[in-house]
Amino acid sequence: MKSPTLKITFLGTGTSSGVPMIACDCEVCTSADKKDKRLRSSILVQSEKTTIVVDTTPDFRYQMLRAEVKHLDAVLFTHPHKDHIAGLDDVRAFNFFSKKPMDVYANEMTQHALRREFHYAFAEKTYPGIPKINFQTIDLEPFVIGDILITPILVYHIEMPVLGFRFGKFTYITDAKTIEAQEKEKIKGSESIVLNALRQEEHISHFSLPQAIEMVKELEVPNAYFTHISHQMGRHHDINKTLPEGMQLAWDGLSLMI
Repeated sequence: MKSPTLKITFLGTGTSSGVPMIACDCEVCTSADKKDKRLRSSILVQSEKTTIVVDTTPDFRYQMLRAEVKHLDAVLFTHPHKDHIAGLDDVRAFNFFSKKPMDVYANEMTQHALRREFHYAFAEKTYPGIPKINFQTIDLEPFVIGDILITPILVYHIEMPVLGFRFGKFTYITDAKTIEAQEKEKIKGSESIVLNALRQEEHISHFSLPQAIEMVKELEVPNAYFTHISHQMGRHHDINKTLPEGMQLAWDGLSLMI
């Protein structure tokens, strides 16, 4: 299946606490640079026919308003941590205007968490106005949403399995610390990659910036954008000046044509 031209929009590029972080007075959290203002990490993937969101963060409602999204075909989940699923309730606005349930693509582990967190949406007796969800179970086999072919990529967040996704020549990976050899083969040949880079220092469950840089070099992807960034990273402008050619920190609102 030939991949259509895709527009990728970064809805958020921050880690679980966002940037600025509540009650923090560091130079990043008090920066006036809009690129240092980071909602929780998510992307919008659009072709001429299909619109997909990857993860519904706690900022999902505002992200949809800010990006002026009027129609959404599906939600695609990476994993069940709260900063990636907490905004799912707000798909009910799309339910209202489309008059149909939202297709939600997730593996069984994430579906279990969603059923627990949003139990009222799946109860035997429901009430008007709750989100309407139509689960689509995914694993590591490629699948299609509308006219977009998607290849899941298994990565590990310490020991938790997390799904990255390849859309044509674009690969999106967040909350990764380990990528095994067979999954790296799925990434090779991408023209652009998004990879989490939490901070400069080592972290138990995320790539640090130096580790993310080395991973991009190993995979030989020419264009790299780092996301899931904490205030500990440093100011956007300062860090970007230090990165190798073809690599940069992503920022909220950045759009790419792939």
